[in-house]
Amino acid sequence: MPDFDVFNGDADGLCALQQLRLAEPRESQLITGVKRDIALLARVQARAGDRVDVLDLSLDKNREALLDLLELGVQVRYFDHHHAGTLPQHPNLQLYLEGHSRRGTSLLVDAFLNGRYRAWAVVGTFGDNFDETAEQAAQPLGLDEQQLAELRALGIYLNYNSYGEQVSDLHIPPDVLFRQLQPYENPLDFIAEEDSFALLRAGFHEDLRCAEAMQPAWEDERHRLYVLPDAPWARRVSGVFANRLARQAPASAHAVLTPSSTGDYVVSVRAPLSEPQGADLLCRQFPTGGGRQAAAGINRLPKSAYEEFLQAFQAAF
Repeated sequence: MPDFDVFNGDADGLCALQQLRLAEPRESQLITGVKRDIALLARVQARAGDRVDVLDLSLDKNREALLDLLELGVQVRYFDHHHAGTLPQHPNLQLYLEGHSRRGTSLLVDAFLNGRYRAWAVVGTFGDNFDETAEQAAQPLGLDEQQLAELRALGIYLNYNSYGEQVSDLHIPPDVLFRQLQPYENPLDFIAEEDSFALLRAGFHEDLRCAEAMQPAWEDERHRLYVLPDAPWARRVSGVFANRLARQAPASAHAVLTPSSTGDYVVSVRAPLSEPQGADLLCRQFPTGGGRQAAAGINRLPKSAYEEFLQAFQAAF
């Protein structure tokens, strides 16, 4: 019986699937992509009786493909924390959804598995920029300060690796990266033994050095907006740069705009960490926008809509 794992290529998606496959080992076809490549269910070529697990992808953005699979007789389990819209009901569908502003899909899977692989849930939660939640989740693990710092770094690097316009922008394709994670029950062992950790660490720090040399294109007391150059490093670092800005100024909202090959902007928005809501509502005002309350984005913002976005950004926070 063919099985499919459909997941966001970021830290939360990777770590959610890592926990699930450690608990339920099975061979599966992996369907994933860059972080913003979220309409992935349409790629599943399944038949009646096949099983599909979906992790960290908006149900609302995959609704039509999901309904088609269910009607074919495909069994679907769906774990996610993004905006879902109206929830479908079907005997072939199991939903594990929660639109919590401070908890991601890794912790939904952790709850489903009763904390069995909690360290991986902590990594994914750090990767989604929920530092306080990750630290709370890690308390039963008895980690020392250095070990917790290593899990946080891994989450950040996994998340960083997911950003790009296409998979060729990334250091490691997400499906390849998942196969590298897969043998490790303990993420600290992955850090110690896999060369890919050092590769991601070096790339992260070099790209971030370039980003931190940039100045805001616009700012006031509660907002900062950056426009990065048209370069692979900018596409890779845009999301983690936005997360870093959010941590540096938790009372402010942040937006990072990066040019794409289409001539449009790709937009990353972070609500103030002190009040992590409103990012999804802002981004959904634009045709390709979506995300969650604390962090959201727009896949294609025409450059002609820059002023419209700036005004909406000011009004949202």
